[in-house]
Amino acid sequence: MTNVEGKNVSVVHAYLNALQSGEAGDDLRRFFTDDVRQVELPNQLNSRGQVSDLEDILKRSQQGLKILQQQQYEVISEMALGDRVAVEARWTGVLAVALGTMAAGTEMKASFAMFFRFRDERIAMQRNYDCFDPW
Repeated sequence: MTNVEGKNVSVVHAYLNALQSGEAGDDLRRFFTDDVRQVELPNQLNSRGQVSDLEDILKRSQQGLKILQQQQYEVISEMALGDRVAVEARWTGVLAVALGTMAAGTEMKASFAMFFRFRDERIAMQRNYDCFDPW
């Protein structure tokens, strides 16, 4: 792994750790380029998927704090090549509020495949394939 690739992997780990620690909004801005795009492919929670710009990402992170009392990412595998990083992770979230048929306090689990593209050691593109366990 080159120095650049190692730095990019470190940024992904720092970003996931920040999310786990409850950082949101402007506290996350440091991880992204100003023109970042985050693509969430359709999944059980978001059937249409969505594309978010930086302001949407920061706003959604704040909304997430109202829905989740905690979340954790366990990185299963990672690969870096040039300006790209791919991460397979196991996610666990605990609901702070009821969501659909799930009561507050329910633990949700999912397998995530996340693909990042970097520019100047910041995330310029993130594409998520989120596979939630049945509930």
